[in-house]
Amino acid sequence: MNEIKGSRELASGQRIAVVHGDLTREVVDAIVNPANGWLAHGGGVAGAILRRAGIDLQLESDEWVDQHGEVPNGGVALTRGYMLPAGRVIHAVGPVWHGGGQDEERELGDAVTHTLDLAEREGCRTVAMPAISSGIFGFPKERCAEILFERAEAWFAAHPDSVVRELRFTNIDAPTVRVFFEEFERRG
Repeated sequence: MNEIKGSRELASGQRIAVVHGDLTREVVDAIVNPANGWLAHGGGVAGAILRRAGIDLQLESDEWVDQHGEVPNGGVALTRGYMLPAGRVIHAVGPVWHGGGQDEERELGDAVTHTLDLAEREGCRTVAMPAISSGIFGFPKERCAEILFERAEAWFAAHPDSVVRELRFTNIDAPTVRVFFEEFERRG
């Protein structure tokens, strides 16, 4: 069972929450898959999403790449959710961490902004997002949390009337949840 560790309503009336639990069980309009540019969902969170959603998710992802090409760092793609409780999957491509000198922070921030832009266009009220790039891509968790909160709060402030009303930072591992909760409290 997913547990909300912290939740805050912003001045705009929109909500940001930190959740400890399984992203693939979130009952939201869209979950965010921390994808690679080829939308090959083999390992990590992407692999877990694929296992829960079913093979049709990979088939649609392959079709998307065939039609549009590789998704660049900071870019997003959309597929259906198939057997997930979420109706849609927004595939957000975060950067591989190379020490911070290759524009990784901007690219990670762009992934958040582009995710919320796409959620808005798709009419998604609720979105669950993991700690993009902080797993096998090696992005430092503390800086990841800062960037995700900064970009999300800035987006909500710029779009107070958006259909997007809630963003849930959902992670299954306790160390990542702790980092996100500490950032949540720091920003309180």
